[in-house]
Amino acid sequence: MLARASWLGLNFLIPLLDRIRYVQSLKEIVIDVPEQSAVSLDNVTLQIDGVLYLRILDPFKASYGVEDPEYAVTQLAQTTMRSELGKLTLDKVFRERESLNSNIVHSINQASDDWGIRCLRYEIKDIHVPPRVKESMQMQVEAERKKRATVLESEGTREAAINVAEGRKQAQILASEGEKAERINNANGEAQAVLLKAEAKSKAIRVLSEALSEQNGNAAASLTVAEQYVSAFSNLAKESNTILLPTNAGDMSSMVTQAMAIYSTLGKTSQKAAPEMLEEKTESPENQLPPPQ
Repeated sequence: MLARASWLGLNFLIPLLDRIRYVQSLKEIVIDVPEQSAVSLDNVTLQIDGVLYLRILDPFKASYGVEDPEYAVTQLAQTTMRSELGKLTLDKVFRERESLNSNIVHSINQASDDWGIRCLRYEIKDIHVPPRVKESMQMQVEAERKKRATVLESEGTREAAINVAEGRKQAQILASEGEKAERINNANGEAQAVLLKAEAKSKAIRVLSEALSEQNGNAAASLTVAEQYVSAFSNLAKESNTILLPTNAGDMSSMVTQAMAIYSTLGKTSQKAAPEMLEEKTESPENQLPPPQ
């Protein structure tokens, strides 16, 4: 008589009548899922294989619930893989590999609960695509890289053009500001020069008037007019060959007398105009008084 221990306790076996029918390991089991073909959502045929990790949680169900638990789980993994791949396009198959593994594990566990088996994880080993599809994928990747390079190059050219335009704009602004400052300085200098000339001229006129009002002032004025006449007469015909001369150009005394007569007339006129202005100023307040009531 033989005795064996199991999850039900200590069992006794009668020779020739009893024998061990099933032996189940409670360790984690690794099963290679054979390579199979599957069609993606965009009608691309793929060759894909994987690795399945599972553990038997209930030996009784694993022994009497299904004939061959490992074969059953392998077939279930293949059918589930084909079903999940049919829901995704080729690009998503490569991008959502982790999500695909998780969905396969979830689908297997829903069906294998009655078998006392728990799928721990599923990993896709290799995904093989047809040669033409592989070539088109490589061309697509190269085109995408060329596109990114062209975009980056165009962005660099645009930024360079913007920088150049911005630099020219700043240069024009600085140049215009410098020209504006130069014009302002020139205008200020010209205004100051005009003021200085006017002040000098006014001082000269004031000194001249004071000199004329003194004794022998007319004689000094006559001498100045005679000197200017001689200087002007000496410069004749230097700038042009055509000149106009009075009939008595050689009579200096008559020219000086005529100039002094004009000066005397202007002086008398200014002396008469001054009292008239005073009378007008004194009469203007009386004219503004209201009429007597």
